[in-house]
Amino acid sequence: MSTPIHRSSTRQSAAVLSSARHRRAGSRTGGTSARSTEHALLEMQSRAGNRAATAAVQRAQDTGNGRAAGNGGTPAGAKKNYRDRIAGLLDRFKKNLEPVDTFIKGVQTPTNAAFTQQAAAAADEGLKNSAAASGTSAASGNLLTEAAGTVVSGMDAYKNMKDATKHGTGAGHHTAKKKARTKGADTAVGAVASGSYSAAVAKEVTKIQKAADAAVASEASGIASASIGAIKGVRSAFRVGGAARKYKQIKELGDPHLVHAGSLARLNESREQANWAAAEAYVALDAYWKADEGQGRLELVSEAVDAAWEAMGEARDAAESLQRAEKDVERLSTLQGYAKKKQLTKIGKETVGGGLGETTKAAAGVVTAVAAGTAGLASNPVGWGLAGAGAGLVLGVTMYKALRAATKRYEEVRHPERWGPQGETPAEAASRKESLQHALKFWKKVSKGERLAMAREIYALAAGPDISGSGSTAAEMRESARALLIALKAGPAKHNLEPEAWAETLNDPTRSAGWVQEIAEQLASG
Repeated sequence: MSTPIHRSSTRQSAAVLSSARHRRAGSRTGGTSARSTEHALLEMQSRAGNRAATAAVQRAQDTGNGRAAGNGGTPAGAKKNYRDRIAGLLDRFKKNLEPVDTFIKGVQTPTNAAFTQQAAAAADEGLKNSAAASGTSAASGNLLTEAAGTVVSGMDAYKNMKDATKHGTGAGHHTAKKKARTKGADTAVGAVASGSYSAAVAKEVTKIQKAADAAVASEASGIASASIGAIKGVRSAFRVGGAARKYKQIKELGDPHLVHAGSLARLNESREQANWAAAEAYVALDAYWKADEGQGRLELVSEAVDAAWEAMGEARDAAESLQRAEKDVERLSTLQGYAKKKQLTKIGKETVGGGLGETTKAAAGVVTAVAAGTAGLASNPVGWGLAGAGAGLVLGVTMYKALRAATKRYEEVRHPERWGPQGETPAEAASRKESLQHALKFWKKVSKGERLAMAREIYALAAGPDISGSGSTAAEMRESARALLIALKAGPAKHNLEPEAWAETLNDPTRSAGWVQEIAEQLASG
């Protein structure tokens, strides 16, 4: 398991490749140029994976040492949450390994499969051993990343279970409960995937050693690969179903322009009546002003001025109410559109990456297992072709996610005013170079993105009158925003609260941060 991350393993892999070349040089003389290129490519892949993994380990160790030095030691009697520190270190370690893991899954593994098939078809033992050595390095790198992720997911699941129990009810409870359930499933899937990669390592090792049970190991690896691919495919199908149901519920809310057409019409009518009343008050004032001098004229003029002033105030208030309602309708329409877009994006990513990519890889595992069981280690172009196709789909989705995340990290420092909270003074914009450097920090999460900004907007519309900035929201608009929360699976039932108590949490300023986080999580999940 730890072999690929030590420098001695690099020398061992190079020795295996070198011995394979010497054996082939002594047995054959033709085609050495093309085959040496193949060996060089495999050796380069193996070394690249090992060096990148070693660098990731070193970065994680440096981070941990730096934090420990910065703390200046643990004071006597101070309570330190070592579990959180270990989880943070492992999470950083896993994020450092993820680019290597992506390269292995999307490039090195399919390439190894192609060379393995070519070696089997040509009965080339040297190339077969070289591909097996590179495959051992690849599977070991996958195993290391998966094992670290499994441990982190397990610790996150435990932490969120405790948080859910602590909160009991409300937005914080639901957010933690959902994370605990998701991380628990990640832990289970990660454990199965680690077993699959362990079987892959064993398969490649038996090939190098030319063990008698190589066919059995290949069959077991194929079955394990098919199993984990099927599990991930089924999980993606459930996620697609959840996102589709959420999309349907949001769509059933209707277009806010149509839903609130009646209320906007009533507000417009009130505005027109207020304008007419103001006009009549000014006509009366003008009439009293032009009247002949007489007893009580000044009193009548004074009363007419007061009436005109009051009528103008009512007209102004009516116009502002209509303008605010129209603006809120536009906001709600934008927010509903964004929520639907997020669910459609999730459906697309899960369908391509999980539904198609993982199931295709599962089919490749089945073909590999059947070929190993019926024909030993014979050539299997269908197997590696399916494996390559599945890896390509998964790699495409992974690269899309990575590019999107990098773009968001770039924007949050290059344009900090774009998605920052309203009323908050934005930080100074970073230069293009600094922004690009920040975008490449793949281990950092986006702190000020569009999703969080949209979550704040939804909360502002749904919040009660005691929340700053929400006091002037019309009751009908507030109810529509709360209906959107229910469609996003953040309603009273999900929070274990009665509707009245749930509404009170939306009017509690101390729970605002928890609500914004809850809405952001529900916008992202299906």
